[in-house]
Amino acid sequence: MASFTAQAALRAKWSSLVEEHTIEVPPEVTSKVTSVVGWLKQASLEVRAAGRRAVNTLSGTAAMTGIPEGGGTGPGDGPSDQLVIVHFNDVYNVEPRPSEEPVGGAARFCHAVKQLAHLHPLVLFSGDAFSPSMLSTFTKGEQMIPVLNEAGTHCAVFGNHEFDHGLEVLSQWVPRCEFPWLMSNVLDNETGRPLGGGRITHVVEWAGRRIGLVGLVEKEWLDTLGTVNPNETTFLDFVEAGQKLAAQLKQEGCDYVIALTHMRLPNDTKLAENCDEIDLILGGHDHIYDVRQVNGKYIIKSGTDFRQFSKVTVDFGKCSNGTPEVTVEEMNVTSQIPEDVQLKEILDKYTTVIESKMDDVLGCFAVPLDGRFTSIRTSESNLGNWVCDVVLAATGADLVILNSGTLRSDQVHPAGEFTMRDLTNVVPLRDPLVVLNVTGK
Repeated sequence: MASFTAQAALRAKWSSLVEEHTIEVPPEVTSKVTSVVGWLKQASLEVRAAGRRAVNTLSGTAAMTGIPEGGGTGPGDGPSDQLVIVHFNDVYNVEPRPSEEPVGGAARFCHAVKQLAHLHPLVLFSGDAFSPSMLSTFTKGEQMIPVLNEAGTHCAVFGNHEFDHGLEVLSQWVPRCEFPWLMSNVLDNETGRPLGGGRITHVVEWAGRRIGLVGLVEKEWLDTLGTVNPNETTFLDFVEAGQKLAAQLKQEGCDYVIALTHMRLPNDTKLAENCDEIDLILGGHDHIYDVRQVNGKYIIKSGTDFRQFSKVTVDFGKCSNGTPEVTVEEMNVTSQIPEDVQLKEILDKYTTVIESKMDDVLGCFAVPLDGRFTSIRTSESNLGNWVCDVVLAATGADLVILNSGTLRSDQVHPAGEFTMRDLTNVVPLRDPLVVLNVTGK
């Protein structure tokens, strides 16, 4: 077991994640839990109010972004031979991570994207922004709206974490985004429309050409959503939907069709192998940087957490068998890149309210704790062991089974003081715990 000097404090905070009807919590723990939950609710209101004031102030003084709006064209009056695309996916933490390069950070990322404004890029996002992170625990993801808008995003596909705070919250955020969201192959049975209020397809006139966009997701993560009943949705096979919609877009005069996906690589590969009408696949869900060709088309995963993005150039002037040449450049968001001043000011308003609480020391560890995804999702780790120890202590259970995807910090926590910030980074989602009586028969 991990050596920890303030186990009782963590027991109190962790107990707030346990469904009240499943166990009997001692009164002294209940009082502490009530205090923590009350603080979280009040902090959430204050953080969101501060962020909104900053957005309203800055957006009222000047246009915030240097990226052309959707529907714009590149240089010249006629079609351009080159289409430049900026692609990113799976962004959670707006803060940089100074301990390792590329440090990332939303403000640096936006500055880097704006440096490409002279190329008139089409900016595309492959899902997962509103959750999970320390900040989204308080804001329900609202802080990502100015980030996505400031980056000049032109279109996006929903990721699974867009639904973490429920459809009602998502319905508030989508209209405030200055671009459409896609959900081409999942329908809400109640409304008969795409889940989350997305669009089925989207077409942009860009660089003098018609670019068709579809947004495809996999059933595997749809079945895991805690806020959506999969029985109240209709899932359409992404290969069948992709082929049909891409063919329709080509018939409507699109010169090039791009699939924005939020799927694991094997499913992106299956899509590439079976959908001839799709020209390019820009994927998310995998937190890796990966570029490969399958069936003559590129599949691109552009990293995570604003640390990397892709600059993709589609050259219609260089074709092989009628297929435009595609070149991909990995763009790393390093500490050498300045931060976007206006966006930094907005994000600071969101974070200032909770900064003092985040530095509260909960205890001290004698050894580093390994919370890297490459470790915690593939093997035993001391962070996973410690979290299970805490849950055992909080619930009084005999055995604990946790999904390692619940632990989200993706870093090695150094030995020494362990703060509220560390805890919130490890467990940004308030997933419920359930205690069951099992007979063993």
